[in-house]
Formats: sequence, structure tokens, C-alpha cells
Amino acid sequence: MGLRKKIEEKVLDVDASMQGSLSFKDPVNLRINGRFEGNLEVKGVLTISSSAVVKADIVGDKIIIGGRVKGKIIAREMLTLLSTAISEGEIFPAKLSIEEGAIFDGKCYMLHDFLTAEELARYLEVDLNSIVEWASSGKIPGTREGNNWKFERKNVDAWIASGKVK
Repeated sequence: MGLRKKIEEKVLDVDASMQGSLSFKDPVNLRINGRFEGNLEVKGVLTISSSAVVKADIVGDKIIIGGRVKGKIIAREMLTLLSTAISEGEIFPAKLSIEEGAIFDGKCYMLHDFLTAEELARYLEVDLNSIVEWASSGKIPGTREGNNWKFERKNVDAWIASGKVK
């Protein structure tokens, strides 16, 4: 049983029409081939095949889109829009690749290793006052530089994963 076989065994194909929330805490290779509505959170690689229609907010490490996606996408490592992709909504990629022929309608906010308070507010979909209040009280990990706050994205992602965001 070589390395290739182990990786292939971890591919999860979803061909059905589904609604709800899917969350994977361990790395997986998830491929959506049908319809999906709701929320997706994936560690590892998420592939939206060319036949898929997805209306969801998506958070993942590496996200590859070949089909139709409508919603907010956060790609912590890489977002790839294949030539067959139609993406509508806000995207937050650390790195971005868009093939010729892909359609993207929305706003793109590149994720940097460090975020300002304004960028973090947009990333977390909360108001700026909440970010400043959380940072001042030590609720969220951040560093003050003069009158401004700076947040390391990997620390914020770990804070979110720990469940302290509520």
C-alpha cells in the first residue's frame, strides 16, 4: 500500500443533493459533484467539480472550483478557479489562481499573514468596534502598534478553531 493509495482512500465524493453544514476537522480530499446548500468547512483539499452547483459559505485550506459557486469563500492556502468555474460572492484567498475562461463576479480580499483591524472585521463579518474591544480586552490575539492593531492570521484562525469566538 503506497502513499498514492493512502491519499486516494481519503477522497470523499459527494454526488447527491445536500443541504446543511459539513465540517471536517481532519484533512480530507472532498469533492462535490452534485448540489450543495449551506456551509462547508474543510481541512485539506475541497474540489467543486464542473457539474456541481453550490450555494454556501466555504472555509478551507486548498479550494478548487470547476463548477458554479455562490457565497463567501475563505481559502487559507490557495483558491483556484478552473476555466469552467462560475464564482459569485466575496473571496478571501491567501493565494489565487484564475484560469482563462473562469467567471468571477464579486470582491476579492487577499489574505495576508497580518491583518489590520478593518481587514479582520471584514474577514470575521463583525463590526470594527467589536474587533477593537476584543483586542483591547485580550479576547482576540493581536498586537498594538501605536494607535493601530495588527493581527496574525494563523493566530486568529487558531482562536476561531478553539471556539472562543462566541
